[in-house]
Amino acid sequence: MHKVGLLGPWARAWKSVRMASSGITRRDPLANKVAVVTASTDGIGLAIARRLAQDGAHVVISSRKQEKVDQAVAKLQGEGLSVTGTVCHVGKAEDRERLVTTAVKLHGGIDILVSNAAVNPVFKKLIDVTEEEWDKVLHINVKATAMMINAVVPEMEKRGGGSVVIVSSIAAFHPPPGLGSYCVSKTALLGLTKCLAIELDPKNIRVNCLHLDLSGLASARRMGEPEECAGIVSFLCSEDAS
Repeated sequence: MHKVGLLGPWARAWKSVRMASSGITRRDPLANKVAVVTASTDGIGLAIARRLAQDGAHVVISSRKQEKVDQAVAKLQGEGLSVTGTVCHVGKAEDRERLVTTAVKLHGGIDILVSNAAVNPVFKKLIDVTEEEWDKVLHINVKATAMMINAVVPEMEKRGGGSVVIVSSIAAFHPPPGLGSYCVSKTALLGLTKCLAIELDPKNIRVNCLHLDLSGLASARRMGEPEECAGIVSFLCSEDAS
């Protein structure tokens, strides 16, 4: 009896994960939530933005170029989704502030942040990475992520809590040759997640880190698809992951 009781919550949570990744979820689990997604005009970021909106959220997307923002917004709005967007280079404080301000002005607050922006400027041995290259990868992949989270936390507090998902990579655990600085930055995101999860728990803000494998690195069976990642992100942002 006791064993069943202990396993029950885990079994229900795992069922929700499986359903989320397959697209079989309860109706609008993110209804009326406001989500901000960085680097979300194509690829994984776009898939995540689409899924959050399909699950009921009002989504504010962003990227460095206005043209790409306009195209992505038009595409998702054409699918009947509640999506708006603005330019945001996450490495610039004024852009991060504009992204937060836009979401608050349009929708009254922020409940969800998906930090997806990252760069990989070099392909070389770690020992050969220059100081300038280190500065770029750590500034965008780690520091800007932390600063983006800092910017949304006050808005989440006003809503009584929220959810942050940091997009990392399986490369944090299994670094491929030539991507050393990128792998180090993705490993740092795991540490950032652990620290923030503890610090923000009293504020009712959950912090999770998704380590993607879209390269077949962890499994030779097949490559992952962006839509599969999006389902897991939606689950982590929902009350099913509370």
